[in-house]
Amino acid sequence: MNYSQYGNPYGYGQQMYGGQQQAGQIPYYGQGLQVPAPTNVPAPSQNVPGQLPIEESYIENILRLNKGKLATVYMTFENNTQWNAKVFKGIIEAAGRDHLILSDPQTGMRYLLPMIYLNYITFDEEIEYLPQFGGGQMAMYSPRP
Repeated sequence: MNYSQYGNPYGYGQQMYGGQQQAGQIPYYGQGLQVPAPTNVPAPSQNVPGQLPIEESYIENILRLNKGKLATVYMTFENNTQWNAKVFKGIIEAAGRDHLILSDPQTGMRYLLPMIYLNYITFDEEIEYLPQFGGGQMAMYSPRP
């Protein structure tokens, strides 16, 4: 990489020393700058041995599988003087990575609940958990380190 056109404020050398780089080696760019070679990361659709499939590891996917079911959602709102903990009961309408939408069948009220406040959820019936892989609407994110 040639830093001369941008003005290199750190004083690192611009030339790679040591000739040809071989796979897995860390290239040396003079004056102590080392850049690790890229590693092979499995694609999101691949399962890593010893871990759950990616599709099962996110709570929003489990909530989507249980869309239409009655759920009791327990949340904690820190530093709130009126109510620190609150319980919401309703039908699961939708779920995203950072939110849950419930509707209360008795009042018709709909709640948009941020997942950041979620403690846990209970169901009065069996929970759907095992998704059919390749089913379409499951969220797939790259694994977290």
